[in-house]
Amino acid sequence: MEIQELLQLTVERKASDLHLVVGVPPSLRIDGVISQISGKEALTAELSKTLVMAIMTPEQKDLFLANKEIDFSFAFGETGRFRVNAYHQKGSMSAALRLIPSQILTVEQLRLPKQIHQIASLRQGLVLVTGPTGHGKSSTLAAIIEEINQTRAEHIVTIEDPIEFLHQPAKSFISQRELHADTHSWKVALRSVLRQDPDVVLVGELRDYETIAAAITVAETGHLVLATVHTNSAAQTVDRIIDVFPEHQQQQVRMQFANSIEVVLSQRLIPSIKGGRVPATEVLLATPAVRNTIREAKTHQIDNVIQTSAELGMMTLEGSLAQWVKAGEIAMDVAQSFSLRPNELARLLQGSK
Repeated sequence: MEIQELLQLTVERKASDLHLVVGVPPSLRIDGVISQISGKEALTAELSKTLVMAIMTPEQKDLFLANKEIDFSFAFGETGRFRVNAYHQKGSMSAALRLIPSQILTVEQLRLPKQIHQIASLRQGLVLVTGPTGHGKSSTLAAIIEEINQTRAEHIVTIEDPIEFLHQPAKSFISQRELHADTHSWKVALRSVLRQDPDVVLVGELRDYETIAAAITVAETGHLVLATVHTNSAAQTVDRIIDVFPEHQQQQVRMQFANSIEVVLSQRLIPSIKGGRVPATEVLLATPAVRNTIREAKTHQIDNVIQTSAELGMMTLEGSLAQWVKAGEIAMDVAQSFSLRPNELARLLQGSK
């Protein structure tokens, strides 16, 4: 069994992920569902080690053996790139490889709501794209960055762990920095980014209060900052951002965040009746009412604000799910399983009859 063969199968079958774990055959995630590759034997510890180590540079091998896990990416010919997390489990080597297509899809091709175009026209502020892992956050951010790249003359700086989509300069020029290869930490990279004369800054993930604080500061100083957060909704995102700070700092951070936030986009990829997956999105826009709600620590009211602000371009996850059900793209029971408020979804669908 060769790693090149498995990577080629991942591309050919349009899988999002390839998993290498001892005791089971190599497995692919296709349209959100994992299945073993037929005809392949279960991986032994030795074979898994051979496959995992074959995609690493000597330096990466040393880091992996020392730290027990590593994130990196590599190009697979002209087809695309793979983002890899190699790790140890039960004393053996395993890896999860995410396929990053070479083509950056547009907002329309991703079937995202047209409100996303507003993000690409922003000049400053903080934009957060949220949702579980594997639900298209990186693709959405890449589409926004590429729209800016094609329409505006800007300096775009990305800080990623690792670099995923590769952007070619168009009207803008882009500095893509990878953690460990190009910078030692998120904190250091964000501290120095203001000296690099950026207009737009992409932060791969907001993980801790130092990174979040630095991102808010960059947004406050007149730059557009795009980042991801692993949360399930706009309201949960606001709470997560505030709660990572020590209690005595939270009121100040709440004020800063309320002033700098522009958009929170929460998304899921939902299996479609027609094959593939479609994005269900929740859109929170930072209106004066939303900013006041954040300042006053009344995040429990955010869901109601979204529900009553559809005319401004906001959308609940249930509203998006209902649209896909009405369009015949997703099944009712599937929509219910992804809904955060099933009763609200049922109400929206009942009203369409």
